[in-house]
Amino acid sequence: MPIYTAPVEDMMFLFDKLRNNKNYNEIEKYKEVNSELVKNILDEAAKINQNIILPLAKSGDENPTILKNGVVRTPPGYKEAYAKYIEDGWTSLSCDPKYGGQGMPKTVSAFFDEMLSSASLSFKLYSELSIGAYNCIHHHAKEEIKNKYLPKMVEGKWSGTMCLTEPVCGTDLGLLKTKAVEQSDGTFKISGQKIFITSGDHDLTENIIHLVIARATDSPKGTKGISLFLVPKFKVNEDGSIGSKNGISTGSIESKMGVKGSATCVLNFDDALGYMIGSKNRGLNAMFTMMNLERIVVGIQGLGISEIAYQNSLSYAKERKQGKTNNSKSTNGADYIIEHADIKKSLLNMKSIIEGERALCFWLSQQTEVSLNHKDEKVRQEASDFVSLMTPVVKTMFTDMGMEITSDAMQVHGGYGYTKDQGIEQLYRDNRITPIYEGTNSIQAIDLVFRKLVNKNGDIIDRYLDMIKSDCKIGDENIKPFVEDFNIYIEILSNFTSWIKEKIENSKDEASASCNDYLKALGFVSIAHAWIKVLEVSFKDYDNNKDFYEDKIQTAKFYFRRVLPRVENHFKTATTGSDYIMNFNFK
Repeated sequence: MPIYTAPVEDMMFLFDKLRNNKNYNEIEKYKEVNSELVKNILDEAAKINQNIILPLAKSGDENPTILKNGVVRTPPGYKEAYAKYIEDGWTSLSCDPKYGGQGMPKTVSAFFDEMLSSASLSFKLYSELSIGAYNCIHHHAKEEIKNKYLPKMVEGKWSGTMCLTEPVCGTDLGLLKTKAVEQSDGTFKISGQKIFITSGDHDLTENIIHLVIARATDSPKGTKGISLFLVPKFKVNEDGSIGSKNGISTGSIESKMGVKGSATCVLNFDDALGYMIGSKNRGLNAMFTMMNLERIVVGIQGLGISEIAYQNSLSYAKERKQGKTNNSKSTNGADYIIEHADIKKSLLNMKSIIEGERALCFWLSQQTEVSLNHKDEKVRQEASDFVSLMTPVVKTMFTDMGMEITSDAMQVHGGYGYTKDQGIEQLYRDNRITPIYEGTNSIQAIDLVFRKLVNKNGDIIDRYLDMIKSDCKIGDENIKPFVEDFNIYIEILSNFTSWIKEKIENSKDEASASCNDYLKALGFVSIAHAWIKVLEVSFKDYDNNKDFYEDKIQTAKFYFRRVLPRVENHFKTATTGSDYIMNFNFK
């Protein structure tokens, strides 16, 4: 079984030292969320993830979720762990105190999400969609619905899902077949089939609250006719108690490559009672509240799995002896593999990307809170634009890098990495879903280029690059070499941006063929920007914690010299054109 120690020190460094965002610090409701409180939360989070949830990863992989006699059973240990999980209040961490939540900001809950992803992604998925469903209901439902359903969801006694995909549609939701027939009392009867529903059915909670997109019988075709409905597994009485079973059944659960402890379900809706959430024919608008936040959380999943893969690779490299290095000091036997240049390079690649991603995620969490809670509408809008721009970047970069890092982790472990004993191959398998669900990474790249580069509020990317350039105007001579290197790649990204905007107008095939390269270039630059903010603190406070900050500086040096240059490669690749791609005939 893999080892795991929650990176509380690095998380607290970000919270203590990178919280100097003026707009974020102006949010009144977070004034009392201080370092002492956050440290206590993270310490307790570390305990439950390291001691109780981590062992479930292997248990869930070896004893997958099963469907028997119409009932979904989770792996051994899941029910007991979940009971402790909700008893300690982890489902309520970032929820509204009005409904029993603790009201913590996403700057804190994102850290918990990372820990939980490291410990067991399968277990995490049972509560993750609940938070997404909570956010959607909280933003779009009527008060009576919120009062009836949210307290139990916040408590964790009820869970939630997101039901979009059907046999005939996934990305193109305008083709959906699930129908909603309005009743005389204003409720709806929902009929249809949904597939690939994460945590669609299980034995961990008393009730499951499904958010289902469907088309009312009098609504137009395509995406303009989609509405959103709340459809509970069990009907809920007026007094909030659980009533009779609704018209929902589990047709099957998927047998998967990874995350085997998570139930991925086919759900059949047969005249199931449902309540409309939000406005009629505006279901996708409401659902995207959930989806966009989920995409960031999926990115955090990739970060969490990367972290545990790195920790185990580092530990193994310090213990495994193999071969002699060029500068071997051993007179009898082999050297530890961590002394080999290629292994060191692999470990530094993991470490520099992970710590940069965590810093970027912290900045994005701040922007998310500003977009939701700042009193100034203009400030909220700018933050919202930055969140919109970075959502596909974080989802794609963190999960793609997760695949790279888990693959490298297997390589560091050699033959042992390929065996089940070490648990490294499971990390690779579990992470493989993250570039696929919540919108494939290819779709994310297309969304970035064709929808996010320019929107109704202007050129977001230009404002984002201006913000980065402004942040790099730092007087400290120690940072100057990093900034000089960084400016080279900002200029490359600017040229890439101009090129791809021109192609959007004149050659959509070339733009489409370059979407992923562009996203990666933006991603590596964004992580570098996060590193610049880390370096600013590291040099300023160096004498207060020399070992910690020296580690940061040397890790950043690797990132700027060995990782950031990938930006240029992506630009060169993209600008070779697309004719030779589109004109190729496969036999």
